[in-house]
Amino acid sequence: IMERVMAGQVELFDELVHRHQTSMHRAAISKLRDWTVAEEAVQDAFLAAFAHRHTYRSEHSFRGWLWTILLNTCRGLAKRELGRADRAGRHSEVTPPAEPCSSGDALSQLVRAEQAALLFRFLNELPEAQADALRLRFFGELKFDEIAHVMTCSTNGAKQRVRSGLERLSANLRRADVSSIDASDL
Repeated sequence: IMERVMAGQVELFDELVHRHQTSMHRAAISKLRDWTVAEEAVQDAFLAAFAHRHTYRSEHSFRGWLWTILLNTCRGLAKRELGRADRAGRHSEVTPPAEPCSSGDALSQLVRAEQAALLFRFLNELPEAQADALRLRFFGELKFDEIAHVMTCSTNGAKQRVRSGLERLSANLRRADVSSIDASDL
């Protein structure tokens, strides 16, 4: 699709947004801890991808290229938001809002929101390389070679970052006495 967008069928970019925005938003909220700033990050990443579509090379993974843009956007927005919080003398702990209640089971949605907030907190306690590798693998569903490309490391390095991140995440969850977090609910 991206090759067709680059060839002038720019309306097809909407399909790419539709395919990737949910997983990108989950990753952005886990990194930025603010729903509104995460939405801004995803929107800015798509705008940057569209504006710089001529830099995409089809021999590389489109998802890897797009997620590189997202992670860079998140880093920039995180620095901006940290500066704002420091100037205001506050540091907030944001809980992502629950999905709209369609099944009438508000309690289970509240539990999922609390699990997501805990997962996001623990992700942010990891070294950035491990946390980002986990975001790429589980939110973005990137393959290890794609993660390696995004993170400019070897495939084995990407595997090691994911493994180490999972081990540390698991240790944090055990220390917090959390029995399980079902990532499929996030």
